[in-house]
Amino acid sequence: MKTALELLKAYLDNIQNPAAAAALFAEDGILELPTVNARAVGPAQVQGLVAGILTRVPEFRFKDLQVWIDTPDKVFAEYSVEAMVVATGKLYRQTYAGVLIAEDGKIKRLREALDTAAAASAFKQD
Repeated sequence: MKTALELLKAYLDNIQNPAAAAALFAEDGILELPTVNARAVGPAQVQGLVAGILTRVPEFRFKDLQVWIDTPDKVFAEYSVEAMVVATGKLYRQTYAGVLIAEDGKIKRLREALDTAAAASAFKQD
């Protein structure tokens, strides 16, 4: 059974494959980014959310994982993205803070916080 850290690493590593990333979530698993009002429940919605991000930022990839808290069922970490936004031609440079709760080897909840000003700047048309 995968630990919370193993699930987080698998999610981050598979972000370019929405189906693979979504398969890590429990049937009622939640991916939420409350600072931008995004929430997906269950693998199908998670897959749709990730696919939508990749449509807007095709080179979206996580890097620079820093783990701050690691228990078998919970992990808190920071990780970054640097990729071009297709519609604006601007660089999306972001550090996420994520807490993941694992249950029965699946992601029960992944809650991520991000800098909304940096996101707005990268996605805003001039």
